[in-house]
Amino acid sequence: MLAEIGPFQALLDAIGWLLAWLYDLTGSFGFAIIILTIVFRIVLLPLGIKQIKSMQAMQALQPKIKEIQKKYKGNKQKVQEQTMKLYQEYGVNPLGGCLPLLLQFPILIAMYSVIRAPVPYAPEDRPPGVEFKDNHLPEDSDLFIDVTAHEGKGQGFLLMNLQCSPQNAGKTVDVRDTAGDPTGDKLECGDGIADRIPYYAILLLMIGTTFYSSRQTQKATPASAQNPQTQIITKVMPLMFGVFGFAFPTGLILYWTVSNLFQIGQQAVMLRLGHIGPQAMDRRLTEAKSKAETRTDKPRTGIMGRMMERAEQERKRRLGEPEPPRKPPPRTSGSSKASPKGGSGRAGTAKGSGSGSSGKRSKGGSAGPRRSGPNRPKRPGR
Repeated sequence: MLAEIGPFQALLDAIGWLLAWLYDLTGSFGFAIIILTIVFRIVLLPLGIKQIKSMQAMQALQPKIKEIQKKYKGNKQKVQEQTMKLYQEYGVNPLGGCLPLLLQFPILIAMYSVIRAPVPYAPEDRPPGVEFKDNHLPEDSDLFIDVTAHEGKGQGFLLMNLQCSPQNAGKTVDVRDTAGDPTGDKLECGDGIADRIPYYAILLLMIGTTFYSSRQTQKATPASAQNPQTQIITKVMPLMFGVFGFAFPTGLILYWTVSNLFQIGQQAVMLRLGHIGPQAMDRRLTEAKSKAETRTDKPRTGIMGRMMERAEQERKRRLGEPEPPRKPPPRTSGSSKASPKGGSGRAGTAKGSGSGSSGKRSKGGSAGPRRSGPNRPKRPGR
């Protein structure tokens, strides 16, 4: 599906050209894959460092998140709200550790598409002038000639044919076309149990390096900041890669193993330099919090900011929070209103008293005491 997309197709063709050039340069399919893997890791190095730091910051906040979950137990909405506020307070993006990792999967898919041998079309389905489907190697390159002929000294690496999978190790398999019919070509993957050992060994090495890389990250994290879900993923993910890798070409397993070794070395250097670890986590949280405080007056941007803004609006809508009460305007001289019932002189003073309107009787009565009863004098003119 991805291969049908224009930009991704261009990426596959570029990787295929680079791999073929390295194959011409080294004369070995295995060394070409190793060099290409290191090039990818160097290009993705800034994202890899960002991923490690983001994961460390998220793990450092785990104790505070546990306190929120304990305090608001049973109220998922409140837990989510307080957790989002915690992320905002420390300027931590929970997706920061996932996005760089997800960017590696298109590279993995691209490597799989390039490393596997091009599949020939069935005679009845073959377009004019095209013999192979999903080919991303230059057809005039030595690598293309060797992988389509399934021979050549450069295909062997550490007693393995990198086109073979551990599933096919120790036997000869038929190369089939897109319709599933044998093409007559044979893929030699060894003969007997002894020839399977290198394939199984590199598969176990891939599983071991995947586990050690994840374990290395956990060792740099205090026990109080470790997430139980992360520990489960650390144990399950290497096994999943082992199951998938059993049916993948050994060249792809070599790519992932070298990538793991690069990751292990990168984390070891960062740990030695103090960029990761318990002290680095506390320092990074302090820096992130100070940066977040300087951005409090700025509008929220990015995916995380929009998520927080929407969550806050949804919370107010559900709770029906009223708008904050407006303060009444300050009173000025002469603006006090008379009491509606007249009454005493303090409550029933004339409107506008002291502002040039003295002598006029207010509607509710005069400023002086009122007389009642039969002794009240009559007003003239009545």
